[in-house]
Amino acid sequence: MSVETGTLPAEGVRKMFDRIAPVYDAMNRVMTAGLDRRWRRITIDQTVRKGDRVLDACCGTGDLAIGARARGAEAVGLDFSERMLERARRKEPAIEWVQGDVLALPFGDAAFDAATVGFGVRNVEDLEAGLRELRRVLRAGGRLGILEITMPRGRLAPFYRVWFDKVVPALGKVLPGGSAYTYLPASVRRFPPPDELAALLERCGFEHVRYRTFAGGIVALHVGEAQ
Repeated sequence: MSVETGTLPAEGVRKMFDRIAPVYDAMNRVMTAGLDRRWRRITIDQTVRKGDRVLDACCGTGDLAIGARARGAEAVGLDFSERMLERARRKEPAIEWVQGDVLALPFGDAAFDAATVGFGVRNVEDLEAGLRELRRVLRAGGRLGILEITMPRGRLAPFYRVWFDKVVPALGKVLPGGSAYTYLPASVRRFPPPDELAALLERCGFEHVRYRTFAGGIVALHVGEAQ
């Protein structure tokens, strides 16, 4: 397991995100030209209803949980990086922020009406097990929205390779936790493409799974309903 191959043990990923917490939001804006905010709004639109109890898993600094609360939902944010959670708490103290592992969620069965994961599911050590845990804590008919970077196909593929394989790691060299920005493109390369992730979601107990891509296929949003 290594940064270069995009595979790290859970503790290695946690330490890496602790290190990059101070620059995480700024790097998201830079890497996406600010479009990540729009993609998160669409994720909330497709997943969250007023009055829902919503879990934002792998919440990072909490933008999706904050968006769910603004929609009129009761939001809970969970992440295994305490440094990320510290920043989330400063943004919105009214939300319940929980340090925990998506592979062993500290919630009962059918505890939520909806769940979101934004740019975090590819860091889960056992993706299938993580998806099954998310299914467990959702009520039947509950919605899951997964927003994640993916490998583009077509005319943007050359741009993607230059941006994520060259520019992003170069930026990381002058930032805290710079190795994370070598890990990022490698972790995307090993992540299932959108059609394969949709099929995996179905195997893990979700139905009516659909996905759409943004920015020429660089980002995908998957939405499904718990069976």
